[in-house]
Amino acid sequence: MMAFDLKVEQEFSPAKHIEKILGVESGGDVTVACWEPGQTSPNHCHPHATEIYFCLEGGGHMNVNGEKIDIKPGMFILHPPGEIHEYVNGDQRTLLFRVRYGDNMESRHVAKT
Repeated sequence: MMAFDLKVEQEFSPAKHIEKILGVESGGDVTVACWEPGQTSPNHCHPHATEIYFCLEGGGHMNVNGEKIDIKPGMFILHPPGEIHEYVNGDQRTLLFRVRYGDNMESRHVAKT
């Protein structure tokens, strides 16, 4: 069993978003992801892993397959292996909980077309 208090584990930085792996289990990991206003992830994919996010506080939007998807507290986002996505944080701090699982958690940056 793993149990975490995400409010205690959260860590923010104005220099870049923080993804803090809290635990590893059965071919996956659990992470708290903390975003300051306006921070953006690279456009990327995980060729061999599924990535799941749950938005606890704040929000922004995901760019996925040419579509802009608004993210707000309570939303659950699932990216299957290989799906190209980019997260753009909104105007307030955001706290996300992430679960990844698969053969390889490696991230590949993908140029925007």
